[in-house]
Amino acid sequence: MAGLGGLRAGGGGCVPATKVELTVSCRQLLDKDTFSKSDPCDVCPLHPGTGHQAVAGALPQFGRTEVIDNSLNPDFVRKFVLDYFFEEKQNLRFDLYDVDSKSPDLSKHDFLGQAFCTLGEIVGSSGSRLEKPLTMGTVTAHPRSRKPAPAMSNGGIPGKKCGTIILLAEELGNCRDVATLQFCANKLDKKDFFGKSDPFMVFYRSNEDGTFTICHKTEVMRNTLNPVWPAFAIPVRALCNGDYDRAIKVEVYDWDRDGSHDFIGEFTTSYRELARGQSQFNVYEVVNPRKKMKKKKYLNSGTVTLLSFAVESDHTFLDYIRGGTQINFTVAIDFTASNGNPSQSTSLHYLSPYQLNAYTMALRAVGEIIQDYDSDKMFPALGFGAKIPPDGRVSHEFPLNGDAANPSCSGIEGILEAYHRSLRSVQLYGPTNFAPVVNHVARSAAAVPDGSQYFVLLIITDGVISDMAQTKEAIVNAAKLPMSIIIVGVGQAEFDAMVELDGDDIRISSRGKVAERDIVQFVPFRDYTDRGGSQVLSMARLAKDVLAEIPEQFISYMKAHGIKPQPAPPSPDPPGPPTLPALTPCPPPPPTPKPPGDTWGHAGTDLCPEVTGKSQPLTASPPPPMEIGIFGGPRMGGGGISHPLCYPGPRTPHVSPPSPGCAVPSQQGVGGGAKGGSWVSPPPPPPPSYFSTCMDVLCAHGALP
Repeated sequence: MAGLGGLRAGGGGCVPATKVELTVSCRQLLDKDTFSKSDPCDVCPLHPGTGHQAVAGALPQFGRTEVIDNSLNPDFVRKFVLDYFFEEKQNLRFDLYDVDSKSPDLSKHDFLGQAFCTLGEIVGSSGSRLEKPLTMGTVTAHPRSRKPAPAMSNGGIPGKKCGTIILLAEELGNCRDVATLQFCANKLDKKDFFGKSDPFMVFYRSNEDGTFTICHKTEVMRNTLNPVWPAFAIPVRALCNGDYDRAIKVEVYDWDRDGSHDFIGEFTTSYRELARGQSQFNVYEVVNPRKKMKKKKYLNSGTVTLLSFAVESDHTFLDYIRGGTQINFTVAIDFTASNGNPSQSTSLHYLSPYQLNAYTMALRAVGEIIQDYDSDKMFPALGFGAKIPPDGRVSHEFPLNGDAANPSCSGIEGILEAYHRSLRSVQLYGPTNFAPVVNHVARSAAAVPDGSQYFVLLIITDGVISDMAQTKEAIVNAAKLPMSIIIVGVGQAEFDAMVELDGDDIRISSRGKVAERDIVQFVPFRDYTDRGGSQVLSMARLAKDVLAEIPEQFISYMKAHGIKPQPAPPSPDPPGPPTLPALTPCPPPPPTPKPPGDTWGHAGTDLCPEVTGKSQPLTASPPPPMEIGIFGGPRMGGGGISHPLCYPGPRTPHVSPPSPGCAVPSQQGVGGGAKGGSWVSPPPPPPPSYFSTCMDVLCAHGALP
C-alpha cells in the first residue's frame, strides 16, 4: 500500500490531514498481447502542476498497484493512500501499462492509457466513485530515464479511447489494529477437467451504496478441493474501516492461467463474527447463486472454516523511536575515476567556490533529516574505489577521517569536512565495488539484532557498478538484519543496475536465495535538479523521496523478528521545592529566671508573641538586629531566606545540645524555622510594629502558615 505522510507545511506550522484511500479498477482495457490478454499495472505519479497539462521533466512516482495477469477488467487490491486537503487542488494522474517483463523500467512496457483528475473530483462524486475514460495522453519524458513518452514510443494515438478507469475514495479511520486470519475449505467444487481445483479467496468490504470494494486476495492452493490457506495479516481498517458490523463478502475461485478464473461460490460475514474465532459460527457454506437457482437439490459448493483469528495493535515507526530505538547513519562515497578529475569543473567531485557539487547536495539533503534520530550525532563516513596514502593501494572501505579504528565524524559538517580533505589526499581510481561497504555496516547491524538500533547506509555513486553479484549477495544477507540501504545516483549515466537493486517490484535474489524484505531505495539525483544539474529544485522533495521507504522497511524488520517497541520513558517532572528531611525538635533548655513584669515566649516554641496572639507588656525600644536562619536557607546550604529579627545585644545565645536528626541552630540565629533554640536570658520584646513586619516577610516566603 502506498502512502504519504500525514503532516504538511502550513502557513503557521504543520496541519494534520485526513487520509483517503483510493481503490482503482479498470474496464475494457486495450489488449496488447497477441496470444493472451494484457497484464495491467496502474502507476500513479502525483502531478505537481495546477492544471491537467503534463510538465517538462520527471514526475515523482507516488506508487504502483500489483500486476494482474491476463485481465482487461482488473480490480487492483493494492491501494493508494493520500492526504486530503479540502482547501487545495490536488491533481492526480493514473497511467496504465501492460507489463511484459520483470523490468521495473516503464518505458519497456506497453502503454495502455492514462487519466487525469483531482482528488476533490473523486471525493465529490456520487458515492465518492468516479469513472473516467482512459486516453493516450501526452507525456514529455519517462520519470527516470527521460526517454520518449510511452504513448508515443509504443504506437499510441493521442486522444484515442482505451477503456475506463474507476476510482473509489474512502476516508480512513484511525484504527491501528491488524487482524491475522487463517482459513481452510472442505469439498469445494471440482472445476478443472484434468485435475481438481486451484482455489483462492477474494475478500470485499461493502460500501454505503451497496457495492463492494476488494481488500484482499489469498494465495492460490494448487490441485486440491480441501485447501488450507496460510495465515495472512490485514489491517482492520482495510477489512471494515472500523465498522465491525460492516458486511464482508468472500468469493472463492478456481485459478486459471489465462485469467478466466472459475467462480466456485461466495459467502458473507462481518468483522464482529470473525472476531469470535474458531467456532460453529465461523463455518460458512460456499454458495453459487446461479447453480442454486438451476438445481432444486443444490446445497452448496463446499464449506469454508475459520481456523484462527488474532488481533493486535499495529505499531508505528514513531512508537519505536519514542521507545528509544536509535537510527545509526553511515555514508559511503564513490571515489572512482568515472566521476572525473576533481580539479576540473566537469567532475562530479569538483569543489566550486560558488556552488555545491552533487555529492555534497545529496549528503546534506538526506543527512540533515537522518541526524535528528541519532543521539550522539557521530556518523561513520567511508569511501570506496580510490588509491589511498601512504602506499597507494586501492581501497573499497577507507575512512574519510583517516582513522580506521573510529571512522565516525561529528555531524554532517564533520562528514563534509572529511570528504573535502579526502579529495585532496586520495587518487580516484576503481573499480566500483559496493559489497565491502554493505558488509561493513552489516557487521555492525548483526551485533545488535534486538531492535534497539537500526542502521541506514547512504551510498552516493555515479552508477557504474563492478561487483553486481557480490553486492546482490551482500544485500540478500543484510535483509535479515536491522538495516536499510539508500542509493543516490549522481551524474547522467544509465542506472539500470541501481534500479535492479531496488526491489520494489521484483525482490532481489542471489544464488537462488530471495531477500527476506526489500531494504534498498534508489533515487536518481538528476530528477531533482535543474537542467544544468547545478541546483536542486526542491531539497525537501529529494529528502522525502529518498527517505520515504525507511519507516516501512524499519517496521518490516521489527515485525519479522517479533520485536515490539519499548515503553516510552516517563517525561521528567517539572522542578519543585526541595524535599526537606524530617527533623526532631531540640529539647527545651532548663527554665531560666525572668525579670519582673516581663514574659517572653521561648524561642524553641514561639517566634514572637504576635504569632500566638498573646498580649505582652512591651518596654524596650527596637534593639539592634540579629539574623535568624530559616531552615533551608544559607545556613543549611539551600535556597531559603534569612531575615533580621530584633534581639537585644549583648545577649549571648545559648545553643542546646542537638538531638539525633534535629536542626542545629547557629551562633547567630535560630535554625529550623521558628523552632530550635533558646537564650540564657530572654530579651524584652520589640515593638509590635516591628514584629508584624518581620512576620509578614516570613509568611510571604512560606516560613509560617
